[in-house]
Amino acid sequence: MTEEIPSNRYRTLFLSDLHLGTRGLQAELLLDFLRHNDADTIYLVGDIVDGWRLKGGWYWPQSHNDVVQKLLRKARKGTKVIYTPGNHDEFARDYTELTFGGVEVVREAEHVTADGKRLLIIHGDQFDIVVRHAKWLAFLGDWAYEMAIELNTHFNRLRHSFGWGYWSFSAWAKLKVKDAVNFIGDFEQTLAAEAHRRSFDGVVCGHIHHAAIKTIEDVLYINTGDFVESCTAIAEHDDGRLEILHWRATAEEREAAATAAAGTAERLPQRQAAA
Repeated sequence: MTEEIPSNRYRTLFLSDLHLGTRGLQAELLLDFLRHNDADTIYLVGDIVDGWRLKGGWYWPQSHNDVVQKLLRKARKGTKVIYTPGNHDEFARDYTELTFGGVEVVREAEHVTADGKRLLIIHGDQFDIVVRHAKWLAFLGDWAYEMAIELNTHFNRLRHSFGWGYWSFSAWAKLKVKDAVNFIGDFEQTLAAEAHRRSFDGVVCGHIHHAAIKTIEDVLYINTGDFVESCTAIAEHDDGRLEILHWRATAEEREAAATAAAGTAERLPQRQAAA
């Protein structure tokens, strides 16, 4: 079986919060993304492997191996892969400045876009007060989030049986619950301020599972989102333009188009026979 050739080629791709080792990872969608997209450089912006969850119980299906192999294969074929660990994979911070299978592990990175913008690449947990000063509370919040994802999975199976699209309770809550909205806003402001303090034009981060590209006081704030719920990544085009790739929506649109095309192909012989 020949490997599918990626249909989209970018200058740079930014991915974070895959959470390999958890049931929350949308592994099939992530594999689909990696099959259809390639880049000269791929940044893995933290929480790639979920060490917190793996400590509590081992979960590592074949699809998670496939994701790792797909990334390593890209590195072998010449893609520059740079990994900046986050809080869930903080164990990897002990191996910064080393290279494994073509993947460079660094504490943080600097990326210069095609149009000359200097971007700080950092996961972002370093600026989360809860993670830094009340780790037990962060663990509790992580457990609650995992439960919400599990419930959401069952809920969306039911929605799918009725032909309805995916809906995320936690994503809805992030935009509706005042404390969550305030936390996101504070996080974005803090990361933008840090980039400004260090004379960067912008920052690329993850951590809060909320994809965004915006300007905050003349600083470009970019968040990759995640591949647990939103299934998003950031792409840099050859001219330096940055775009959020909403891969769940892309895959659903592609599937709908294929279904419609199949339906048309089935009807065509019937019309010809009738003629």
